[in-house]
Amino acid sequence: MGEQLLSVGIDIGTSTTQLILSRLTLENRATPFTVPRVSISGREVLYRSAIHFTPLLSDTVIDAAGVRTIVEEEYRKSGFDKTQVDTGAVIITGETARKENAREVLSALSEFAGDFVVATAGPDLESILAARGAGADEYSREHHTTVLHFDIGGGTANLALYRNGELVRTGCLDVGGRLIKMDRGSGQVTYVSPVFVRAGCPAPAVGQRVTPETLQPTLQIMVEALEQAAGLRPGRDRLDAFLTQGTSWTVEEVPVVSFSGGVADCIDNPPPDWLAFGDLGVLLGLAIAASPAFQKAGRFRGAETIRATVVGAGSHATDLSGSTIFYRDITFPLKNIPILKLAAGEEGGEPEKLARHIRDRLSWYRDQGGLVQLALALRGERNPSYRRIQEMAQGVAHGLAPLVEAGFVPIVAVEADQAKVLGQAMAPLLPGPLLCLDSVGVDNGDYIDIGAPVAGGAVLPIVIKTLVFNKS
Repeated sequence: MGEQLLSVGIDIGTSTTQLILSRLTLENRATPFTVPRVSISGREVLYRSAIHFTPLLSDTVIDAAGVRTIVEEEYRKSGFDKTQVDTGAVIITGETARKENAREVLSALSEFAGDFVVATAGPDLESILAARGAGADEYSREHHTTVLHFDIGGGTANLALYRNGELVRTGCLDVGGRLIKMDRGSGQVTYVSPVFVRAGCPAPAVGQRVTPETLQPTLQIMVEALEQAAGLRPGRDRLDAFLTQGTSWTVEEVPVVSFSGGVADCIDNPPPDWLAFGDLGVLLGLAIAASPAFQKAGRFRGAETIRATVVGAGSHATDLSGSTIFYRDITFPLKNIPILKLAAGEEGGEPEKLARHIRDRLSWYRDQGGLVQLALALRGERNPSYRRIQEMAQGVAHGLAPLVEAGFVPIVAVEADQAKVLGQAMAPLLPGPLLCLDSVGVDNGDYIDIGAPVAGGAVLPIVIKTLVFNKS
């Protein structure tokens, strides 16, 4: 049996907060004469918390103390002490990632987080985490098909399109279960999101008593927006009305759709009481289930729905970079750096095209404070010419310019053995610190730690933290 780690995942979403404790078994799959390659060989869920409503002090302020109380109580119920936990992740997702005090919440949980992966996930990153948590990426890869995954929570519906297992694009719609809240006893409306006014969508007024019938026009338009996003309904008028600010979405008809999030539970297993949660969630799930367009499309149902974004944490796969690396003015170590990986087809072409793809993807890891430090992962090319290396250097340098302007270090991780020459070509184009390393295989949603050089400066120790999703 390999080494075992106790891992915790804490997910703080728009509507719900939850925690999961797992035992991860790690095995070194390398031969005795090569660099260790540690991967997860087993995962056992030891404790699932109750699903709590995320405590809020107002529409824009999370109750940090309330979140901490939930986490403390769930640790107590689990029978585990925080000192027993080896690794983990805390992810703030959905509209809560845009609340005024998300960083304060992370600070309140600092003693539970230790050296964990800690992130506020904007809609793009949340789309990736949810799709991977539900297994949409694996289904797309194994069935050689295109899957559009919808993660529908309280405030938003996050979209992730996978083609043959590769992430193609992400998007976000203002469609969610808690955009309208009602008193569970009387059905009287207590909150209506301003989204409906902006979208030109009919919605009840605060104080109005509603029924499933009176809410039907609102629900129908929300479902039509989702159908248009999947190319299953002509036009894009509904889609455009509900796209979140700054989001664009290219429509194509998809053969397979999948769902996760709280609303997804209500598609297949709705509670008998439509006011069970005091919001639109149950009725929205029923409306999606009744949609002829979604019934016509193929549907993959992941093992996880509401828990799809709950991550256990990273398998710490220790590795060494290749020996053809380039670094300048770097202060080591670098810790918890999220990975941004382009699709294979986005790496080729002219420098301007490569730069545009990189700039488009930078927003995936943008939080409420703007861009964050990240590492760009490339596959590289076999036996590229000197001219091609120069073109790649120009495209990468121009693409990462916004990151440099924000005060961050340009970090490039290349799977192929060409980081040194790429770094040398980039050096005249980018002032200040620069790091290019090779022989590193990572994916979107991974995080890496990079240690100080060893072996006379020839290689860098790397810890790859692969977020672990509960799909059982």
